[in-house]
Amino acid sequence: MRALLCRTLGEIANLQVAETADPKCGPGMVRIAVKASGVNFPDILMTEGKYQVKPDLPFIPGLEVAGDVIECGAGVDHLHIGARVLAFARFGGGHAEQIVLPAEIVTPIPPSMDYVTAAAFFVAFGTAHFALAHRAGLQAAETVLVLGAAGGVGLAAIEVAKMLGARVIAAAGSEQKLALARAHGADETINYRSDNLRDQVLALTDQNGVDVVFDPVGGDAFSQSVRCIGWQGRILVVGFASGDIPKVATNMILVKNFSVVGVVFGEHSFRYPSDSRQRMMALLAAYDAAKLTPKVMQTFPLDDAQEALGMLGSRQVMGKLVLTP
Repeated sequence: MRALLCRTLGEIANLQVAETADPKCGPGMVRIAVKASGVNFPDILMTEGKYQVKPDLPFIPGLEVAGDVIECGAGVDHLHIGARVLAFARFGGGHAEQIVLPAEIVTPIPPSMDYVTAAAFFVAFGTAHFALAHRAGLQAAETVLVLGAAGGVGLAAIEVAKMLGARVIAAAGSEQKLALARAHGADETINYRSDNLRDQVLALTDQNGVDVVFDPVGGDAFSQSVRCIGWQGRILVVGFASGDIPKVATNMILVKNFSVVGVVFGEHSFRYPSDSRQRMMALLAAYDAAKLTPKVMQTFPLDDAQEALGMLGSRQVMGKLVLTP
């Protein structure tokens, strides 16, 4: 099969598309013919050797796939050959023509969902729902601040928060990105390049601050959110797309009685695959009912994977990028 191979850790320019052996399917596993694979920031971190998961070299990046089941190992009973599915690949392997994964984390997709949309769904919407519903315990009528609101996971967080009955304030770095956030349901928007995030949030919340911050960005945006989180609020640490890992003074946590909550949906899915599959089935049902609308900005052939990863690293992407091997 053809695959995007990382033979040397470092720049994404080191990645090469090449022939490699087809993966073997064992008990409890399924082999999938990949029709599309989602591009995610951890692909870059994994290539640089900076991600918490560090596969042995050489490896294939790619955390989420959509395609057709072409082989089922012994003991697999909820899938069949020919099933259209999406799946999460905790240890990479998605940017290839085939992948073998544990069947527990592979979920059929509805007829209304195409492969490209499916490849953009698992990480963004799974992370958003796991963070807001499970880690934050978001309640209806609470207010959520979504940072990096025009990215794939940011847009998903807006839609999931609205589905859970929350008010959403979306923050991003351009008016074009904020317009996209509003189109996906944001009630209020803040341009944190031209406006002071803390001041704008407090003005929009009668000086009370927000109940939940959804932060895939880190850096200064996190520091500002500490100053506009409300009493007993929850700051969800989802990632560090800014490249800056911030710190928080514990006296601030004490004075406001707020929580800083880690969100690692991938590790949770690896440890509790049945829970994640049930979560995904519920989210796919919401998609089928037109309650969730994934945004794919652009698709690329596998040979142009470096270009796609470069776009993602520049933080100019609105929605998701998808490879089609």
